[in-house]
Amino acid sequence: MMPPTSSPATDPPVSLAADARELHRVLEDLLRVVQFRDRDRICCYDVSVTQCYALRALVEEGPMALNALAESLFLDKSTASRVVSALERKGYLLRRPDPADGRAVLLEPSAAGREVFARIESGLVAEVARLAADFDPAVRRDMIRLLGRLGTAAAARVERSGGCCRLR
Repeated sequence: MMPPTSSPATDPPVSLAADARELHRVLEDLLRVVQFRDRDRICCYDVSVTQCYALRALVEEGPMALNALAESLFLDKSTASRVVSALERKGYLLRRPDPADGRAVLLEPSAAGREVFARIESGLVAEVARLAADFDPAVRRDMIRLLGRLGTAAAARVERSGGCCRLR
């Protein structure tokens, strides 16, 4: 048996900058593919990707105020309001009085909104299953764990009030 050609003790040090550059590149490639795949699949249901994200938030997190939805989606309030209005026009979203505050309104998915979201998610999950089928189950679990940690870390650093230029 041949000895390993390298080990952690003998590997040259890898800089954080080099790792970050490569991670950025592979994430950008993955996100671009997923973004276009989602757009092409979701538009078949007469909703935009952002509208689908809004339905997901409302289905998974329950009824919420517009400000909370905007924050959840990393959108400013006016953009979230347009998304909500479009979903309401399509019959996918309902506005209900907030029982805790008579002046406030809660947003929730309608039965049709829940159903269209379930159909969209089912198709997207089936596609991910086809992609993940070739990976060992332990590798799939590691991907879930690592991508989940990366997503949580990234979300913690995102401006949730609709964003602004960070170069100024």
